[in-house]
Amino acid sequence: MRWNWQKPDWPNFSYDRTQLDVMEARFLYDSGVLFGAFKHLTDSETSQLTVELISNEALKTSAIEGEYLNRESVQSSIRHQLGLEADSPPVSPAEKGIAELMVNLYRTFGEPLTHAQLFLWHRMLLQGRWHLQDWGRYRTHVELMQVVSVSMNEIKVHFEAPPSEQMAEEMERFLLWFNQTSTDGGNRLPALIRAGITHLYFVSIHPFEDGNGRIGRALAEKSLAQSVGQPTLIALSYQIEKHKKAYYNALAQANRSNEITAWLLYFGQTILDAQAYTKLRIEFLIEKTKLFDKLRDHLNARQTKALLRMFGEGPEGFAGGLSASNYSGITKASKATATRDLQDLVEKGALVKIGDRKSTRYYLAVRLS
Repeated sequence: MRWNWQKPDWPNFSYDRTQLDVMEARFLYDSGVLFGAFKHLTDSETSQLTVELISNEALKTSAIEGEYLNRESVQSSIRHQLGLEADSPPVSPAEKGIAELMVNLYRTFGEPLTHAQLFLWHRMLLQGRWHLQDWGRYRTHVELMQVVSVSMNEIKVHFEAPPSEQMAEEMERFLLWFNQTSTDGGNRLPALIRAGITHLYFVSIHPFEDGNGRIGRALAEKSLAQSVGQPTLIALSYQIEKHKKAYYNALAQANRSNEITAWLLYFGQTILDAQAYTKLRIEFLIEKTKLFDKLRDHLNARQTKALLRMFGEGPEGFAGGLSASNYSGITKASKATATRDLQDLVEKGALVKIGDRKSTRYYLAVRLS
């Protein structure tokens, strides 16, 4: 099989631009709606939401690669780097690294892309991985760079990247393309098309020994931020991780040809879905503020702690709803106290009760579009 980079038209990707016109217009319109929604938040709420969105992306982009990190540790590290708290408790190199990368992306989105920037991201992301031969530089090993899976003792090659000896040339060409297609470049591309090509182009080269998927998704978000002139804070990795199989299937198909209309349609829709989820998170935070303002001085410490924990789960809430035993676990309350507290929260309009007896579950009484 010949991969996309082995075709004579590499890397001159072709696509039917007209099929993406409607999606491009929707992205720009919804970007305006999204940024307008931020104006309804206080500075404190904006900071809180920024930390939540950045940390969620850090967690999800890691989860796509099978690495599951501690949410509180990642959030603490992000708050510290943003100057929102003085000290950060000890965290693992993986948690610190992805947090540093995501904050750096947030702060430097508008800068041209350079080799030095990519090397910095690689060092941040993979700090502590001393087994790597090439840390903070493009790969140099002579072995084939392949994406494989093993099933029933059978090895399946999903993709094979260009040999290491081509990395300098390939990446010089990639950086030239990326910077020329930005809003300040001479060959500007629409937002969704540029982000989709950015991700596919980068992961097809697969320039690093490890971390290519996470850096490739960060580059897609940098591309989108440059297109709208500010960090988008959209939940791209959240959406990809939610439908991870579709992501890998779309990549597998795109790796075989340089006609990439299907890939761009898939990736563009993923971006729009991510944008919609971020809007939902903003609405959710506004509803949280309204609820606590309404019930100020009418909640005991246990109820406040439980509600904060429920809001911490995001718009999806607890899987299957909150039970009395969950409430007891969160608050350390007895079963009888938990039942009274929960009933009181229902009467105050904070929770909605569904079911009866052992099947009783509680959900936040918030309205989202």
